[in-house]
Amino acid sequence: MKILVVGGGGREHALCWSLRRSPFVEELFCAPGNPGIAEVADCVPVAAGDIVEIADLAEKLKMDLTVVGPELPLALGIADEFAKRDLPIFGPSRLAAQIEASKVLAKEFLRRHGIPTAEAAVCSSIEEALGALKRLRYPAVLKADGLAGGKGMLIVETREEADRALALFFGERAFGSAGDRILVEEFLTGSEATFLAVCDGQTAVPLPTSRDYKKVYDGDRGPNTGGMGAHSPSGNLDSAGSSRVFKEVIRPTIAGLASEGRPFRGILYAGLMITEEGPKVLEFNARLGDPEAEVVLPRLQSDLAALLLAAARGELDRNPAIDVKPEACVGVVLASRGYPGAHESGKPICGWREAARVPSVELFHAGTGRDGDRLVTAGGRVLVVTASAPTMAEAASRAYEGADRIEFEGKHLRRDIGRR
Repeated sequence: MKILVVGGGGREHALCWSLRRSPFVEELFCAPGNPGIAEVADCVPVAAGDIVEIADLAEKLKMDLTVVGPELPLALGIADEFAKRDLPIFGPSRLAAQIEASKVLAKEFLRRHGIPTAEAAVCSSIEEALGALKRLRYPAVLKADGLAGGKGMLIVETREEADRALALFFGERAFGSAGDRILVEEFLTGSEATFLAVCDGQTAVPLPTSRDYKKVYDGDRGPNTGGMGAHSPSGNLDSAGSSRVFKEVIRPTIAGLASEGRPFRGILYAGLMITEEGPKVLEFNARLGDPEAEVVLPRLQSDLAALLLAAARGELDRNPAIDVKPEACVGVVLASRGYPGAHESGKPICGWREAARVPSVELFHAGTGRDGDRLVTAGGRVLVVTASAPTMAEAASRAYEGADRIEFEGKHLRRDIGRR
């Protein structure tokens, strides 16, 4: 097989790393890739958002499959562009990807199909939002309708906090057009989990559960980020709980999307709150999570290339059951100072080769670049240090041992990933 992966972050590095282990993959390309990806794939300097140019590339190189990592090209309709040219691709259509691209659409979909979720109101102004907050009461959650890189969600506990948050959305327009409409949502209590499923439009196959840590500081404090770490399994979903999620969330979502003319072919991400009443959907994504991908994919013993090709062809029902390693995987994100806000790049990174020598440690590059022969920082999230072990505690210990061997100016990390 000849495969093209679209994207250039930690998720795409994990995808390329996992695909490269397949005996079926003869050639592997990534657009645009990064220095870590370049060690396992041929990187092509095409931006992930240039969907026509990516389709041209896949057509020219006669790719057997293109795998889309990030949300932007999906929201722009890359799968539709490929379909027009009869090119094989793993990723949902633009219509199906709206389950992530619009929080409002997702909430209305959940209501229509009776899938458990929090109460919410759609608001287009400060006045509407304040009225909704009065009805739903504090604490409450404010979410930007559109794509905001995982940062468009704020929790408010008082009227004063609500005034400041609503000024960010509607006054300062901190989230741009993504915040033109917001959801004012009931605050759910419980523990979070991520449930991923590979889908072919009709059939879904669950991947290992996981949990990510969105807040920038230990103890879930500070602003939301794209994710400061993750572990798999989630730790709060046993086999019975996972079966319930699959029955009450994944199956009705796939069936509902198909019935509405937007069949979902790709990876469905259900962000869940496990409450006393059972699992409730916080959000949907239309692709692998990041950094969840970095801790889920290392646990797969099944051939990822064969699995994704079967889904792209609509043949998941013919694919063997997924085989998962009976161990835990913990991933720790090393971020630049200031993330998720303004941060500097170009800082030399030292010790990464030494970190990779820690037993069972894998390094996934999220925001790195090259300055001559030196590896340097090139983003808010720089590296994801993962480790696998028989227990969560041992996996976390190894991941932090690897993380502590890496140094760059302004390095920031959480110290509580997988420690609960």
